[in-house]
Amino acid sequence: MKQSDVLIKPILSEKANKQTEKENRYSFIVDKKANKLEIKKAIESFYGVQVENVNTIVVPSKQKAKYTKAGFIVGRKPSKKKAIVTVAAGETIDLYGTGV
Repeated sequence: MKQSDVLIKPILSEKANKQTEKENRYSFIVDKKANKLEIKKAIESFYGVQVENVNTIVVPSKQKAKYTKAGFIVGRKPSKKKAIVTVAAGETIDLYGTGV
């Protein structure tokens, strides 16, 4: 698997921001087939930081339903894989691209 295909996007939520501030951990949505070593290599090459630890979570798909004028609509949200990456002390990843 190519390194450019491993990382899909960073997770920018309140919970992820708290982990970044307190524990120097960053969250990403990654390809379902990627393993921890591939994720570590991709983050080290793209962001130029030293990765200490990688934890992965597979979030299962969910069935969603909503009631509209047209009637009851039922669908599914796709499953995804998350990676929580611990970066070495003193290093940061600039997810917002401010460049400051």
